[in-house]
Amino acid sequence: MSYTAYEKRYEAMKYNRCGKSGLLIPAVSLGLWHNFGTYDSFQNMKDLCFTAFDCGITHFDIANNYGPQPGSAEENFGKILNGELAPYRDQLIISTKAGYYMWEGPYGDWGSRKYLLASLDASLKRLKTDYVDIFYHHRMDPNTPLEETMGALASAVKSGKALYAGLSNYDGETMKKAAAILRELNCPFVLNQNRYSILDRAIENNGLKAAAESEGKGIIVFSPLAQGLLTDRYIESIPEDSRAKRSGRFLNEQKVLENIEKIRRLKKISDARGETLAQTALAWVLRDKACTGVLIGASKPQQIKENVKVVKVADFTDEEIRLIDEAVK
Repeated sequence: MSYTAYEKRYEAMKYNRCGKSGLLIPAVSLGLWHNFGTYDSFQNMKDLCFTAFDCGITHFDIANNYGPQPGSAEENFGKILNGELAPYRDQLIISTKAGYYMWEGPYGDWGSRKYLLASLDASLKRLKTDYVDIFYHHRMDPNTPLEETMGALASAVKSGKALYAGLSNYDGETMKKAAAILRELNCPFVLNQNRYSILDRAIENNGLKAAAESEGKGIIVFSPLAQGLLTDRYIESIPEDSRAKRSGRFLNEQKVLENIEKIRRLKKISDARGETLAQTALAWVLRDKACTGVLIGASKPQQIKENVKVVKVADFTDEEIRLIDEAVK
């Protein structure tokens, strides 16, 4: 199958600067956490990537352990990157991560220099590319010196295997310490990746959002739709083919039931705005200038098309923000 990107794709998207760096990323990026694994449809993966790029999404986010099986998301995206997307590589931001369990033994987890640099080499082989644009440490490591972990990120950049460093799932205090080390190493650290949504405001409480602003670093938000809770999918019932029914690992029936009244109240607000609940939830995150962009997952191309409409929605009024806060109490 040949592919030619839509010529007006950049007119449909907004691009935001990562803190005080020179790097711009789209307001909406595509995450490959789900639907890019061993047992998923490869044709659907292509359709998702092509739809995303045609909508102006230039940033594709992966991690070494995404699948299942671990590594399969990188392998599958690598085929697409080196196939139909190859002519557009310089127009793309590709990010990957290491920090969670990847292989047996003491060198396949957490934040040692041994693990991070070996993992990056393996990721590049799976992606079939010489470099990634952003290489993240995926989670804080309480047992490895921060200097060692940040030194590994700096080495990845210095080697040319990554252009920028990023941190994921860090709190504010640790991120500021890491930023200071990376500054001393002249390593361009530009982006934090953290969970944030109307229903999950942890980065407001752990200092990350405030620290990112003070340090001039960007934030890209994952799970802005709370694993699908902040969509129209669960308003009436829990569909048999939904993630809550099928998996239960990150979203289960009990969590849906615990939040259903909040979701229904939020749905009334999105209806009044003339938006889907997902669009309102994404817009709520993006209204905050500390948030550079959001990462969405998708199982169908139409979901991407609907979600990118968020860049065109109206600003929130103070009353709408108050009603949203009231709805989730």
